[in-house]
Amino acid sequence: MEIFYVILGFIMLLISGNWLVKAAVSLATHFNISALIIGVTIVSIGTSAPELFVSLQAAMGGFSDIATGNVIGSNIANIALVLALTCLISPLPVKRDTVRFDWPVMMGATILFFLFALNGVIERWEGVVLIVLLVGFILFTIKRSKKENKDKIFIPAEYEYNDDDEDDEDDDEPEYTIAASIVILIISVVGLVYGSKFLIVGAGSLALKLGVSERIVSITVIAFGTSIPELATSLVAAFKKQPDISVGNLIGSNIFNILAILGISTLIKPININPAIIFGDMPWLIGIAVLLGVFLLPAKKSRIQRWKGLILLAVYFTYFFLILKSI
Repeated sequence: MEIFYVILGFIMLLISGNWLVKAAVSLATHFNISALIIGVTIVSIGTSAPELFVSLQAAMGGFSDIATGNVIGSNIANIALVLALTCLISPLPVKRDTVRFDWPVMMGATILFFLFALNGVIERWEGVVLIVLLVGFILFTIKRSKKENKDKIFIPAEYEYNDDDEDDEDDDEPEYTIAASIVILIISVVGLVYGSKFLIVGAGSLALKLGVSERIVSITVIAFGTSIPELATSLVAAFKKQPDISVGNLIGSNIFNILAILGISTLIKPININPAIIFGDMPWLIGIAVLLGVFLLPAKKSRIQRWKGLILLAVYFTYFFLILKSI
């Protein structure tokens, strides 16, 4: 029964997250919000919606290990698994701004997360700091992107619309009416709420039944499942010959996971941090982020070759093996 709840939760999260973004993009087009803003905000936040709702439900239910383990495991998987698999399809050229701006922001957010966690709890005021940094990151990214080619903001094909071609009315038409968009949005949020509940209940019961900790279940099973949207988006970008966007999308997702998910969750309820997470999992998260930074050098001609992807993949499976060995 626990497996059923976990699978049902994953399915509801993935479907609801996808429809949430579609409805939000449709509403945005009704109100003439540009593709740039949609790419930076709605799509980025939408792909992190499963992680957000899982961590919120976990925090409110007292499953603090799941709330934080989900974020850490998802961020590790985004770089060492999703990015690695993506660059195995095709080597990934990386834009200089990703090296000079996005990666340092991700690294800074990761270190700040670690510092906030050192005393064993992330307080509400620390959550406020994370939210303020998130707003600043979004505003600065929008301002920066307006000065450059907006094509650097990747909108997956299923959400994409064209707001530049005035001659093609069909491209400017929202996919749904305002009323339909609102209904889909509400249903998607309900799906995310109940999907995350099913996942948390199933994962918690599964952990008890198997005699493993919530931390291990959240960092492995839950984190992998909630990283599927990032995997799909990155693979789409790679196959569309926009591999540099895959890197930016994953780094952006990691930033949102820390600043948005932890920030919002902590505002609702302070989160206790397991020492095993602080000193066991966070060093891996920081180390993988540093390794990615090394692989991104030099900034002017940054490229993630297949051999770098193989190293990242080896690191991920080593981490995974050590977790399973500790059971």
